[in-house]
Amino acid sequence: MSERYQEFQSLLKGNAEAVEALLATLLSGSVSADEIARPERLLAAMRHGVLNGGKRLRPFLVIESAALFPGVERTAALRVGAALECIHCYSLVHDDLPAMDDDDLRRGQPTVHIAFDEAAAILAGDSLLTLAFDIVAAPETRLPDATKTALVLALARAAGIGGMAGGQALDLAAETDAPDEAGIVTLQKMKTGALLRFACEAGAIVAGASAGDRQTLRRYGETVGLAFQIADDLLDLTADAATMGKATGKDADRGKATLVARRGQAWAENRLRELVAEAEALLAPFSHRAGILIETAHFIANRRN
Repeated sequence: MSERYQEFQSLLKGNAEAVEALLATLLSGSVSADEIARPERLLAAMRHGVLNGGKRLRPFLVIESAALFPGVERTAALRVGAALECIHCYSLVHDDLPAMDDDDLRRGQPTVHIAFDEAAAILAGDSLLTLAFDIVAAPETRLPDATKTALVLALARAAGIGGMAGGQALDLAAETDAPDEAGIVTLQKMKTGALLRFACEAGAIVAGASAGDRQTLRRYGETVGLAFQIADDLLDLTADAATMGKATGKDADRGKATLVARRGQAWAENRLRELVAEAEALLAPFSHRAGILIETAHFIANRRN
């Protein structure tokens, strides 16, 4: 095990713990200014959908992308990462609903609509989506107003009709109207890639980096986003539910078109190697400072759950 990989694992674990602690505080029963009350059962459903472990990869990418630049306040990046994780978790809560992917298990525990009910799951997702923008805009996120505006706009575009939510709609449509390869790539860029792209670009926004550096990290995010989806599709094909903490083999059962299904396992493994090389090339201008983000690309491509 290399020294850099050990450093990566240590940072991933430490950041996940920091994000979990912050999310627990943000999802406490304490009423914020201008809130009237926090209904106990709704709050419990939100906490069930968020405080359940996980690698917290998206916040990690925000924090480590921001860390490429000197003088960045880590707390601000952490809060932006927590906001992004709220949107990611909301998407999972809604994705698991019977009208969507109809899953009973998430991260090894009952999904929110199973542990509570469908109405609670819908409202928990709605509340988490809204909370994300609250976190970015709140005074506790100590960033210039112009930076907050840029983050809110980029996050809304990544999460909405032209990003994750639109990608989920295309994914549902793909069960009955199989897209061609270009359609699959568009779907995956939106459903999975958009939030990962935002995670990396957000680090540059938080840091007040140049337009060129912001574009470089955006492209890095797009590259690791594609790697994440190919790895995910490969795991759906090859891994078991116990390892993944959720049902596997559902894409094949539903006849969903994926690049892995069309091209095969060998193609997927080779494409993942190419994407890691592309990610490394993009980060070359940052020299040794990019070591952790390079290791992150390897981790995403070779993950086992």
